[in-house]
Amino acid sequence: MRLICRLLIVPLILCLSSCADLGYYWQSIEGHVSLIKAARPVDDLLADTETPEKIKAKLALTKKIRAFASDELKLPDNASYKRYADLKRKAVVWNVVAAPALSLKLKTWCFPVAGCVGYRGYFSEVEAKREADELKKQDFDVSVYGVPAYSTLGWSNWAGGDPLLSTFIGYPEGELARIVFHELAHQVVYVADDTSFNESFATAVERLGGARWLEKYGSVSTKTEYEVYDGRRKQFKALTKATRLQLAEIYYENTPIAADNSASAAIKNIVKKHDFEFKESTQRKNKILDEFRMQYELLKTSWHGYAGYDNWVKQANNAAFGALAAYDDGVPQFEALFEQQGGNWDKFYSAVRTLAAMPKEARQLALKSIKLK
Repeated sequence: MRLICRLLIVPLILCLSSCADLGYYWQSIEGHVSLIKAARPVDDLLADTETPEKIKAKLALTKKIRAFASDELKLPDNASYKRYADLKRKAVVWNVVAAPALSLKLKTWCFPVAGCVGYRGYFSEVEAKREADELKKQDFDVSVYGVPAYSTLGWSNWAGGDPLLSTFIGYPEGELARIVFHELAHQVVYVADDTSFNESFATAVERLGGARWLEKYGSVSTKTEYEVYDGRRKQFKALTKATRLQLAEIYYENTPIAADNSASAAIKNIVKKHDFEFKESTQRKNKILDEFRMQYELLKTSWHGYAGYDNWVKQANNAAFGALAAYDDGVPQFEALFEQQGGNWDKFYSAVRTLAAMPKEARQLALKSIKLK
């Protein structure tokens, strides 16, 4: 399960007078600085005799991917993804997401410049789990997951840009290309307080761009490898989407009825009714999740032992399903918009910027109104 973090490293001066949680910002800044220090130019690593040949091959490939991103997809040509850092750990950051017991709506955290987002990223897995434990005490469903890449949205280009990382450099060629395209797309358009818009746009760019990359440069073996990888992802996404819709239906049906504050007897009846519905909905929720896990085990039989989603499935809850929605829900509309612009990347980005400039409700309505094939 590849979820990506939009961990924004903003100048500390923006926070000194207004941020209550300076400790969190310090860990973000220190973590990113350590990453920047660990990064070396790709060309230097290619010339270094101590660089493993397998890494050299991947780094040489990223140079072609990076040039393709700017030349053919019209993504920014800047310092990002021209250096490489070996982090010697399984993830670059760990995201914490939380949702109420009977809701898929994620808790949000608000940051200077970036706005409000439905996750909180940590460079330390221990700190992420500590935050998760505090949220669980507040009766939230909580999910903690490692992510392979994050973006500073171009803020760090002056310091060398966002680097390529050991956490994703080993991915199949098509997936490696998609990650680079996704992250660079966030430097084209980013809207504060609208995670779904941002992630759906970047996911559409990575899908469209990844398909073009494979069409132009992919060998038969590369395309076959990617078809297997992407096929598993599509099957898993279909299963999680179906489950998410089932959960959403339960939660919608059991939204508490507004009470008349002057009628105490009516209030008691509503509370009693809601308590019953809470228990009933919790049982239905657990049944749906059990069925989801059973369907996953059946699905795995066609994957020849692949277990890449096991940990996610084991811990799946409202928070985990809520986080997935941001990456998928608007993708078909963005892909349709691309086709409406004649497959022209500059025109597509211009149309997306027009949407981004709208008030949030109008933007969401305009996006949903885009006709699909």
